[in-house]
Order: sequence, then structure tokens, then C-alpha cells
Amino acid sequence: MTLRFDEFNFEPEVIEGIEAMGFEEATPIQEKAIPPISEGKDVLGLAQTGTGKTAAFLLPVVNKLLKDKKSGSNKALVIVPTRELAMQIDQQMEGLSYFASVSSAAVFGGGDAESFVREKNALKRGAEMIICTPGRMIAHLNQKYVDFSALEYLILDEADRMLDMGFYDDIMRIVSYLPKQRQNLLFAATMPNKMRKLAGNVLNDPVEINIAISKPAEKILQVAYVVYENQKKELAKHILNNPDLQSVIVFCSTKSSAHDLTKKLKGIDHPVNEIHSDLTQAERQKTLTAFRNRQLTVLVATDVISRGIDVENIELIINYDVPNDGEDYIHRIGRTARAERDGVAITFVSEKDQDKFHQIEKLLGKEVFKSPLPPSIGEGPEYNPGKSSNRRGRSQRKGGRKKSGKR
Repeated sequence: MTLRFDEFNFEPEVIEGIEAMGFEEATPIQEKAIPPISEGKDVLGLAQTGTGKTAAFLLPVVNKLLKDKKSGSNKALVIVPTRELAMQIDQQMEGLSYFASVSSAAVFGGGDAESFVREKNALKRGAEMIICTPGRMIAHLNQKYVDFSALEYLILDEADRMLDMGFYDDIMRIVSYLPKQRQNLLFAATMPNKMRKLAGNVLNDPVEINIAISKPAEKILQVAYVVYENQKKELAKHILNNPDLQSVIVFCSTKSSAHDLTKKLKGIDHPVNEIHSDLTQAERQKTLTAFRNRQLTVLVATDVISRGIDVENIELIINYDVPNDGEDYIHRIGRTARAERDGVAITFVSEKDQDKFHQIEKLLGKEVFKSPLPPSIGEGPEYNPGKSSNRRGRSQRKGGRKKSGKR
């Protein structure tokens, strides 16, 4: 039986914030994480994006900050991989703490001197909860004015993504500035060996919670097109010219791929734009706002940015490039079919990506339906993982010109 939020013994001000945001029943990660966090235990939580894990740590920490009568600021630190996720958590924090006198400050950069000065002033003035990205916090710590002596809570969100982005040393350096006596919460979608290492260095006898979704939602219709690489742009145009589409994310594996595809799609009937780490913060925020407000139908995104995209009612996901692994695939397509809605996920599988996609199918425990290509696109290659790579190897040994793997 699902718990209601009023069963967690939260302070009245926190309950008011929850009700104002329309939350009623706890999700599984919230139901399992809130009690041990409220009891002061370290927590290691495995949960995909979209499962409600942000509220799972914000609610009990805000509640404890509200009950804590001791003076001091910078008591809770939330570290996340991207600016977009920091902004998303900061917005949730504003909503959940609307009726509670718990202050927060976001430190994630904006690419200009003014934003750095604003963050500096906020850190010197102090707030009960600080939400930051690793690199930006390091920049402030280097200036020697950040005081974490009163810190009681450390939260690492999407820690596996931070490690993928090379932030391990930055995280450990930030930790070195914190009091050793503190409560630690670590959330991730996957648990590779490097995550175990981080957890071992940061957490103290944690309660482990595993709500990781190893299968996509049943409501997602999954389809694959087996294509030659040079057919992908025309296929994307063909699919996206559907006049009924309202909200689509196209995932590319590289910034150059996202940029090239966006240029190619400018001729379709829908407004389209790209979002990746080469853009300024202002450009990214403008694009995300337009997408949320339905002024932009098609968003072409890279994986690094994708974690910060929290938009409801996305009807179609296109994997223009096959993701690197099954967890990334599940994360990408999980952007659709949320909140009991249906959704469609289409993956373009080129010859070089057949083995990679086959591994994803093994994780899913089923084959993804291979749809015939539209006649205007022409015939595609046979889907024959394993053998396709052997054929390429033989043709190269017979004198075929070997192409560079760099993109």
C-alpha cells in the first residue's frame, strides 16, 4: 500500500509545500528513502530519473533543517552533474520550502562575471541549502571564502553521471572541505565499480535502496530502423515532418552530430533547436524554456545535457545514435510515457552500431521490433549483429579503406 506524504510526520510547513505542489502519494524511492534519511542514516539509493528521487532527499532534509534550531548556514550541500539539473532541483526546492523558512542558493555558473559575483555573495551570506555543480563549487572554494564548518548533510545526485563526466577528483576535493561528522546521501541510476569506490569513500554504513528500473515502462512502444549511416538524416526528416507531433527529443551521441542534424532539420514544418555543452547557459535555458512552453517542437540533445531535461508529456524519443549502453538507452527513452501516458521510442541502428544495440536488447530481455524503412529512404542493411562486424573486418583486410572511428 502506497504511503501518503502526511504519514511521514513532516512539519506542517513542509506538508503545506507538498500540497501546494500537488503531491499526494509517495513514489517507491520516496517511500523507502524518506524514513532512513529522517532517522539520520546514510543512504545509497539506486533509482532512475523520473522516479521522484529529488523529493526523496529534499523533503526529509528540508524537514530536518526546519526542526533544527541551531544557528549556522551552509548546512546542506547538494552536488549534481549539470547546470540544468541544479536549476531543476533549485526550482523544486523553492516549491517544497515555500511555506518553510529554509533558505537555498544555487551555484552552477552562467558563463559571466556577474553570475559568479552573485554566487560569491550568496555563499558568503550563507544559505541553509546549497545546490551546486562540482567545477563551479571548486572555483569558489579556491577563493577561500566558503565556510562549510556547520555543514550537516551532503547529497550527491546522479553520482554515476558525475563520474562519467570525470568529476571524481572534484567531488573528493569538495568533500575534503566538509566536516567529517555529517549525514551522506548518494543517488545514482547504476552501480559500476567506480561508484562503489565513491560510495566507500563517502558513505558510512549506508542503508541501500534499489529502485533501479532495469526495464523501460511498458507503455513505451519501442521501434528500431536498421539503416546505413547516410540514411539517418533523411529518415529523421521523414519522421519529424508529421504535422501532429507536439513534443520530441532527438538524442545524439556527440555535439557535432547534434549540430549537423539540427541544421538538416531546419527545413521541416516544426520548430527545432539543439542543446549541448557548447552553448552558453543563457542559450540553453532559452531553448529549454521554449521546449517546455511548446514553442519548440523538436529538441536535439546530447546525453550530457539530457539529465537536466525535465519536461512532461514528451510523446516521441528518437535515438539518432545508439546509446553507449543499456542504462543510457533506458534513461533516454524513459523521458516519454511518464505519468501514465503512452509514448514512442525510435532508434536508428546503423551497421557499426548493430552489436551495441544487440547488447541493449539482451538487457531488455527481448528484441525490439525492426520496422521496414519508408520507400523514399530506400533499402537498409540486414540486421545481423556479430556477423556485420566480421564482414567489415574482412573487407578491410582485402584492401578496403579503413575509416577513422573518430567523430
